[in-house]
Amino acid sequence: MTDSPDKVTTAHRAIGWIGTGVMGSSMCGHLLKAGYRVTVHSRTRAKAQPLLDRGAQWAESPRAVAAASDVLFTMVGFPQDVRTVYFDETGVLAGARAGMTLIDMTTTQPALSRDIAAAASENNLSAIDAPVSGGDVGAKNATLSIMIGGETTSVKAVIPLFELLGKKIVHQGGPGSGQQAKLCNQIVIAGTMVGVCESLLYGYKAGLDLNRMLESIRGGAAACWTLENLAPKILQRNFDPGFFVEHFIKDMGIALEEAKRMGLALPGLTLVHQLYQTVQTLGHGRSGTHSLILALEELSHIHVNAPPA
Repeated sequence: MTDSPDKVTTAHRAIGWIGTGVMGSSMCGHLLKAGYRVTVHSRTRAKAQPLLDRGAQWAESPRAVAAASDVLFTMVGFPQDVRTVYFDETGVLAGARAGMTLIDMTTTQPALSRDIAAAASENNLSAIDAPVSGGDVGAKNATLSIMIGGETTSVKAVIPLFELLGKKIVHQGGPGSGQQAKLCNQIVIAGTMVGVCESLLYGYKAGLDLNRMLESIRGGAAACWTLENLAPKILQRNFDPGFFVEHFIKDMGIALEEAKRMGLALPGLTLVHQLYQTVQTLGHGRSGTHSLILALEELSHIHVNAPPA
């Protein structure tokens, strides 16, 4: 089904990586550990320093990364960042060489992924959109779910690279389809997160020991990743990000734009999007997505870290 890892290693010795944030740094580190020669760029060089200390080479621009790479990955924040990284005069497309493969792992607009693929094709390049799910834990442990859009031959050629980053790797279809699958993922997460947070509020007000309550429900039909991994952090009042609130707001916004374009009404997603905007207003845009509890606590005038009255 795929080329062997040895063939890909031989054909693609030089890897480029742009974006060394919460997830990108860990993901790039797996490629370094596998023995690839990696060139990196980030808006803030200090964020890339741990990778440089491990042997990665620094490039001053996305264009310079492209010039040094056979396969180039991008993992940045917002659609405008993706557009700048690829289409700016010092961007990836300005430095890319024929035959390269460009892989954007940012969650962004499906139409933008298709624009990149079209521009790449015009320049004899391959472009793949491959957003991920699994947060910082999945990035660190190389257990991400990777949703891929792109031309089949190009995707097959780089599957061994994806296997260094994740455990569930699914080719969804043509350009932009990886992004569409990721938006489906974010819609589920949005609904799940509000359910988990409301469950904690209810249990608190009912006078339950919340750790005991979680012990029960995480073993039944309510079991899910959010309940297992983020509910305990809420009880610890640890809102460090595995995924930023501001990025989740961006993702939900894109999903709502796509839904509007398709004539869909998604009232649940609309509500959660509004609640997260409240979280951001409260000053937690750079906190983890489980800080949704803070907006719900404001509405009910209670805090689950205090004993019930």
